[in-house]
Amino acid sequence: MTTETPATAGPAESQAQRLSFPRLHARTQRFTLGAPRAFTVAPDGSRVAFLRSSSGTDRANQLWVLDLEDGAVERVAADPQALLKGAAERLSAEERARRERSREGGAGIVGYATDAAVELAAFTLSGRLFTAELRAGTARELPAPAPVIDPRPSPDGRHIAYVAGGALRVTGADGEGDRALAAPEPDSVEKETVTYGLAEFIAAEEMGRSRGFWWSPASDRLLVARADDAPVRRWWIADPAHPETEPSRVAYPAAGTANADVRLFVVTLDGARTEVMWDRARYPYLARVHWSSAGAPLLLVQSRDQLSQLYLAVDPDDGSTRMVHAEEDPQWLELFPGAPSWSPSGRLVRIVDEGGARVLAVGERPLTGPQLHVRAVLDVADDDVLVSASAGAAAAAPETGEIHVYRVNELGVERVSVEPGVHSAVRSGGLTVLVSATLDQPGSRVQVMRDGKQVATVASYAQRPGLTPRVTLTEGGARKIPCAVLLPTDYVEGSGPLPVLLDPYGGPHGQRVLAAHNPYLTSQWFADQGFAVIVADGRGTPGRSPAWEKEIRRDFTLTLDDQVDALQGLAASHPLDLDRVAIRGWSYGGYLAGLAVLRRPDVFHAGVAGAPVTDWRLYDTHYTERYLGDPGADPAPYSLSSLVTEEGLVAPENPSRPLMIVHGLADDNVVVAHALRLSSALLAAGRPHEVLPLSGVTHMTPQEQVAENLLLLQVDFLKRSLGLHRA
Repeated sequence: MTTETPATAGPAESQAQRLSFPRLHARTQRFTLGAPRAFTVAPDGSRVAFLRSSSGTDRANQLWVLDLEDGAVERVAADPQALLKGAAERLSAEERARRERSREGGAGIVGYATDAAVELAAFTLSGRLFTAELRAGTARELPAPAPVIDPRPSPDGRHIAYVAGGALRVTGADGEGDRALAAPEPDSVEKETVTYGLAEFIAAEEMGRSRGFWWSPASDRLLVARADDAPVRRWWIADPAHPETEPSRVAYPAAGTANADVRLFVVTLDGARTEVMWDRARYPYLARVHWSSAGAPLLLVQSRDQLSQLYLAVDPDDGSTRMVHAEEDPQWLELFPGAPSWSPSGRLVRIVDEGGARVLAVGERPLTGPQLHVRAVLDVADDDVLVSASAGAAAAAPETGEIHVYRVNELGVERVSVEPGVHSAVRSGGLTVLVSATLDQPGSRVQVMRDGKQVATVASYAQRPGLTPRVTLTEGGARKIPCAVLLPTDYVEGSGPLPVLLDPYGGPHGQRVLAAHNPYLTSQWFADQGFAVIVADGRGTPGRSPAWEKEIRRDFTLTLDDQVDALQGLAASHPLDLDRVAIRGWSYGGYLAGLAVLRRPDVFHAGVAGAPVTDWRLYDTHYTERYLGDPGADPAPYSLSSLVTEEGLVAPENPSRPLMIVHGLADDNVVVAHALRLSSALLAAGRPHEVLPLSGVTHMTPQEQVAENLLLLQVDFLKRSLGLHRA
């Protein structure tokens, strides 16, 4: 019997329902708390492990198991409250940094790893090592030097490897025999700069590689990354609100400067090390590592300019490598979740841009064509590959904002997800966990499928938002830009044009136009303040075609052109007052907001730039150089796309538009220097603007009061700037 969400709201939920939307949005972490996530399916199809907190306002995740052998019963396998005996959770600086990289705002058990049979799970709480036996439902702490980071059981469940103090360590699953397998030299400069088993900043932030060690299928050795950030330039991040606190010293690889030096070793359980050899000078980026029983360890390494990459098979006995495949691209080579890997028959599985399409290739043969735009490999089985994909350029009809799950094999392509929406999946042992979000229902629905039939669902305890987006998915402008248009809930058709608020991300790796309910909640709240809100995904955003993404090479200002194109194209069919247009955004969206009021004051009359990148020379290597190149070799694209150079600032004769700049002082991704340099440049140019510094806030804004008041202050600023009535 599947557990269902309680029909009657408890005291906490009733209280939450009385809160304003901004406060509820912040307290529920955008209505994600209480929703199940991080699914792992046992290969025998008997159970599914996952994380979920106890309510829509509880940040502390528990580890759960859905037991299908006993009638689809959900039970708690590990409860942080019980394991910590009620003590408050304390995070190390290393763990806080890992969570910042993954944008993890939860608490309790935020991640776990299992053995191959999904019988033993390992995780950390307050930097301490814990395991849970998933069949028995028991959990316990193992002795280990704290703080423990990223514990992972061996496939056979007999050992657990983890990182502590920059060293890769291993202990028995019984807690015996703890020892360091690879560690920095204790009495050398290595101690300060070298780590074993952790992803370096640039891999975690930009490559999607969050880990630094991988067990062999036989559980007898590991691949271990060694990262030395000694070459990386040091930056200092201070908290001006607390001058008594020493600034944090961080290694930040800004565009055009040195990266960490990354090497890879095969390490046995007795500590013997063999270095894996490849041309690291030409291919310094260790982008992907895959080790399964289907073949030799597999690496994907990239050149610094990301125009070429190699797939390498490793001989774990001597560390030598052989090239399996090589790729080149005149713009850049994208990295994808789940790829590369080996098929059970030993063929290379990869995603590649070929013939103007993004396709799945197995061996040397592409198995999909231009009808699909493949985004990720979800699972590789004997007879098919499970992928995530959008409709491709040759699709029969556009599916704006939709992402589906497909089975692909030599015989063809079959869609697994049915209803229009955004879908993802995890599969093993003939069991598929399908997670689906649609426009007409809040949150996500989780189905457990076997042979195409639902055998269970996983309950969500997420808070219902009490707000239903009034959204139209469409295309805007000459380029048919994917757009979402939101009108006030009480707007009556034909009652006149509305002031407009553009609400984009609008840049690489940030699709905002999605056929799902919850992504538009904040946009709808802004619409209900009296705006027509437009969300537009122009060139550079993912999900449409390789050419669409890569057209922004060497020129980020094209992303602003597409916001203007979408706005003007939609004005013919929607009630938009083009004399009152504002724009807001965070991160790349913040950059777009600043760019809009500076470059196109003829179109935009006010902007809110949150955590904006204003000088791309201050952003990191792997991301920025992919699009703008090496600033040392060619600085022109950086000047063209900057907000703080002469090219970036508006001409003196152009009208000045109100701009609010918001930035967290503790941000180690887009550092506050971006906001300060923009403010200085605007002041020097005689341009009025407002700056809102957020003390103690990083690139995320998980603090409840901060997140709530940010929304309220933005509305006040926008209404004031556009001459609207202020509620």
